[in-house]
Amino acid sequence: MEPVEYFPIVQLLVTPIVVPHSKRSSLLPGLPAAVWRANNLATSVGARVPTGDAALDAQLPGGGWPLGALTEILQSPGVHGEWNLLLSALVRCGSADVVLVEPPQIPFSPALAARGLDARRLLWVRASSASQRLWAAEQALRCAGVDAVLAWFPQVGSSQLRRLHMAAAEFNKLLFVMRTASAGNESSPAILRLLLEPGLTLGAATLQVHILKRRGPPLSQPIVLQACAPVLARLLAAAQPVVREGPYVLDRAAALV
Repeated sequence: MEPVEYFPIVQLLVTPIVVPHSKRSSLLPGLPAAVWRANNLATSVGARVPTGDAALDAQLPGGGWPLGALTEILQSPGVHGEWNLLLSALVRCGSADVVLVEPPQIPFSPALAARGLDARRLLWVRASSASQRLWAAEQALRCAGVDAVLAWFPQVGSSQLRRLHMAAAEFNKLLFVMRTASAGNESSPAILRLLLEPGLTLGAATLQVHILKRRGPPLSQPIVLQACAPVLARLLAAAQPVVREGPYVLDRAAALV
């Protein structure tokens, strides 16, 4: 019978170091610049694409949409504010294809072209099941001739979103995933999460952008954006009737005469 070797069991006791709250602030200036402080908006981030709205850029880490990462956009059923939100960035991000994975509605090419997005860059992918959408989005992110991927997922798991996030990071692409507002209660690997809601300000339709997740302190108030292009907003405002004193209702154009 071979001899049995016995090894002593060593118990390592680690005593935590407790820093008094009064002295914690004095430690922060000594931290390297790359260390993110949770009470500040992150600035040491990767490449960004401006959103086209200065107020929104000011609240996003790095001042724009993250390149090479997942951005998640949540909306209630029937709300489709993603085009107004993303169109400026899609125009600026390059000249290669923009892949749309199972959008709920057909994009209106003339309206997009009027705002600078060449419809020939749009590639619409039909994919009925969640697995097909996931595969199509992941393959699109790996394509050299693609600048951005927009995918609509009624149902998708956190692990599946992580796959897309990793593919976007590997190939340095813009990635936006649209989901229902109820998904806000689920975990997500997205580094940026937004909730879009329609609003009304001084009689004009607006888009309220709630930032649910970002590398920075919580933002209690939504960012209010125009719900349509400025030119269209002026045309719609001019078409609204103006009520003057008396029983008559005139359109705005007549009222200015």
